[in-house]
Amino acid sequence: MPDKSYKQIVILSGKGGTGKTTLSAAFAGLIKKKVVIDCDVDAANLHLVLKPEIINSYDFSGGKKAIIDPDKCVECGTCETVCRFDAINNFTIDQLSCEGCGFCFRVCSSDAIKFDPSKSGSYFECELPDGSKFFYAKLFSGDGNSGKLVSEIKRKALENISSDIEWVIVDGPPGIGCPVNASVAVADYVVIVTEPTVSGIHDLKRLIELLKTFKIRSGIVINKYDLNETIATQIFNYAENEKTPIIGSIPFDPEFMKALINGENVLEVNKNIQEEILTILRQLELQVEISVN
Repeated sequence: MPDKSYKQIVILSGKGGTGKTTLSAAFAGLIKKKVVIDCDVDAANLHLVLKPEIINSYDFSGGKKAIIDPDKCVECGTCETVCRFDAINNFTIDQLSCEGCGFCFRVCSSDAIKFDPSKSGSYFECELPDGSKFFYAKLFSGDGNSGKLVSEIKRKALENISSDIEWVIVDGPPGIGCPVNASVAVADYVVIVTEPTVSGIHDLKRLIELLKTFKIRSGIVINKYDLNETIATQIFNYAENEKTPIIGSIPFDPEFMKALINGENVLEVNKNIQEEILTILRQLELQVEISVN
């Protein structure tokens, strides 16, 4: 990978449904020299808006799973006895319940249990209509290691990044769990999208505390700020106390929901929003320069 000349921006939200992916899609629509990564591997949806063309696909293995070979199994029942996850019943292993600890594999005296890497999902290298690279992933239902998949897809996206790229836009997962931690690795700046609701401000505070731990600078975008001006004011006051800048506020607009329903970028259904997003990008660029220099 060439010397880092780009800014890696991660868009996060303390909870789902705040408009994080909508903002990520708008950023992707306005920024030209970019690579875009959807790190919400449990529920990827940015590709539904950006409509990329898949170039390559890759298998992901988050770990190993045990499988009983019926031709070798002597039905002694030892594996079922030692399984702490109740994944073995009638000499068959439930793949959703198997946690991949390998205990059954170790105690099987007849060598009837295979313990091999198990495919847990897939990730995709794509091209957007404007020629930019886009990466996203799908983790199989019930499988874990989402943080590991986030790290893998980011590694793949950044390993051959071209020298003309100026921005890496990462649409992160909601919450504060393991995949969020993996998403913010080596980030230059985090954009936190919140909304003026009780749960919105509660989860915003949790996310701010997490980013303090990683010592990553961040700014806040309040989406639908005019739906509850009282809580919006609380967010402004909290941000001031935490010395976290508000880099933008977006009013409620029903066209946003129409865009989501139709799988469209909000820039396509509401041209007035473009100037608001550009204002946020200008503030973001200023904040990034401050954090880097």
